[in-house]
Amino acid sequence: MFLILPATRRAGSGSNPAGRRVANTRYRNRTVKRTDRSGLRVESVDPINRTVDYDPGPETRPPWPASRTLLKLPLCALLRESNKLRSTAEEMGGAGEVVLDDGKKQNGSYAAEPLALDDFTVIKEGKAEILMHTKNQVFFNKAQVNNRDMSIAVLRTFLSKRRLEYEAMLSKRMKTKPKVAEEPSVEAEGITDSIPHNGKDNEECEVSEETSQEGPRNIPENPTANHLGNTRRELAPPRVLEALSASGLRALRYALEVDGIGQVVALDNDSNANLTPSIAASVEACRRNINFNGSVARSKVESQIADARVYMLTHPKEFDVIDLDPYGSPCVFLDSAVQSVADGGILMCTATDMAVLCGSNGEACYSKYGSYPLRGKYCHEMALRILLASIESHANRHKRCIVPILSVQMDFYVRVFVRIYSSASAMKNTPLKLSYVYQCTGCDSFHLQPIGRTVSKNNNVKYHPGFGPVVPQVCSDCGKKYNMGGPIWSAPIHDQEWITSILADVTSVQDNYPAYDKISAVLTTISEELPDVPLFLSLHNLGATLKCTSPSAVIFRSAVINAGYRVSGSHANPLGIKTDAPMNVIWDIMRCWVKKHPVKAQPPDQAGSVILAKEPVLQANFARAVSSLSKAQVNKVARFLPNPERHWGPKLRAGRTITSKHVSLLGAEAVNGLPSHDEEDENPSKRIKTEGSTPNS
Repeated sequence: MFLILPATRRAGSGSNPAGRRVANTRYRNRTVKRTDRSGLRVESVDPINRTVDYDPGPETRPPWPASRTLLKLPLCALLRESNKLRSTAEEMGGAGEVVLDDGKKQNGSYAAEPLALDDFTVIKEGKAEILMHTKNQVFFNKAQVNNRDMSIAVLRTFLSKRRLEYEAMLSKRMKTKPKVAEEPSVEAEGITDSIPHNGKDNEECEVSEETSQEGPRNIPENPTANHLGNTRRELAPPRVLEALSASGLRALRYALEVDGIGQVVALDNDSNANLTPSIAASVEACRRNINFNGSVARSKVESQIADARVYMLTHPKEFDVIDLDPYGSPCVFLDSAVQSVADGGILMCTATDMAVLCGSNGEACYSKYGSYPLRGKYCHEMALRILLASIESHANRHKRCIVPILSVQMDFYVRVFVRIYSSASAMKNTPLKLSYVYQCTGCDSFHLQPIGRTVSKNNNVKYHPGFGPVVPQVCSDCGKKYNMGGPIWSAPIHDQEWITSILADVTSVQDNYPAYDKISAVLTTISEELPDVPLFLSLHNLGATLKCTSPSAVIFRSAVINAGYRVSGSHANPLGIKTDAPMNVIWDIMRCWVKKHPVKAQPPDQAGSVILAKEPVLQANFARAVSSLSKAQVNKVARFLPNPERHWGPKLRAGRTITSKHVSLLGAEAVNGLPSHDEEDENPSKRIKTEGSTPNS
């Protein structure tokens, strides 16, 4: 496949010399023949960026440097239909056409480096399209569409709130600014004097916690002149860094689907690339995909090859949004990421090492995140809180703090969205937001031990160590010992105002989100969670401890509500119960339930036997309460959806191969050329039984 170059020249370039000039160019031991037509001479071919540069020659060159590129045509357009490419050539002022003849030269035309179409597939997600190599050279996981859609929804809301915060800041400054008799206008001439310089020491510009959470202190501004000649500061478009871009799909979707976005830097450093030694395979793929998505993507997205840690350290407070989505743990990137985010900016962080975060390798979790996990039904929410505590710890080292706006557990990973502020005074409140967890080894009882506390006296706040221990040596309910884990983030992990805004935005433009059903279900469930209740109980585990039939969720919630406490579900577990009721009340409710539904006698040393041996202090009322069902349940809104297809989960690291024995890990289609398990090869009865027994989670 090659392109016949446009025959006409650029307007105003002068007369065309007669004849054609043919030359050969060598690029990485490959000879590419080039021919100019009607005076247009091919100056360079860039196989990495997939572009061709033209120069009209010395006879017709305009009076600017010869190195200036006059015309540029993306070679990746060859992968599109011929009529699209013909339109591109016509827009450039020529009558180009596509010829499919395996790269052979016809009529003196330029034969570009042929692209093996059979090796690429076009993947469309949202408004972006990418070219993926069939040999798994660059990592891509279709299941992460939920992650990308959620990130776009948060980013859209961030831009709108950022604008509101900026306008509120200008309004506040105008009220406090002394009035000028000559020009009582609204131009903010004194804004530059009142904004602390980015390089100023944080100790010299401390702000209170309330002020730091209202909005960013240092908002990028662009000066513009009004009709009077005065300068008014305009809010600059936010800069986004995708630190681990791979194919660049996420960066492309940010640029194409988020209105008002500024520059998007797609960064990667694939040291294992062996196809193009001088450049990473991921960066080559990203640049190819940028060109493949047209002029808007080329104007906004910039692909670079660099170590993300070094790059973020050398660009402190330069990005309004940083997206970390590594293959595994993000721990090695956190320290540099919290320094590169601008004040009031957002850090989006994903962790896929759930086995580590959920307690299978506690020592590894402690070495990476500084917290020890516990194995309980709440392990996925605990993973979220461990990640938040780790980010806060890294931020505190640089006199910064975090404010979580959304924390979700979906599929096989956890994802947090936090705003970062520079405030030495707000940093002092960190011990109040962290707690250790005591988990009983015999029953589901758990208790939180705050690390710090405050004492207020005469309008002064003093910080002290937390009181403890909050539990006796053994569990007061079953007599077993405790395991201790943490510290975890025990403060709220969501901002309900943000959740409402994000959900409203997603609902208004649901056609823009390929995974609308999933992210709207998750956001709806999160919006109904109790924000100030860490972790949750499992209704089935309560019944398993007592060896009894578990009450339905409606009956149990009604009993908790009738006892005077709050209760809600959890987005991390369909059977999760979040409540502010103490554990002794929970076990009293279960004792009353067992009295109405007797169980067989168990050995006296069992935890359930010890619990049931005590008489309930609280007499539970199981009458159905009005608020026992959430609004989503009343309106029959789906909250926990099944996976859209089989093998929906993590995929192989880029460049790895797999044997046919484990080819099912690759998904519905094998990316290494190996055939996937056909459904016809499976036992039909076994498949029906498996699919029918899969829970909707």
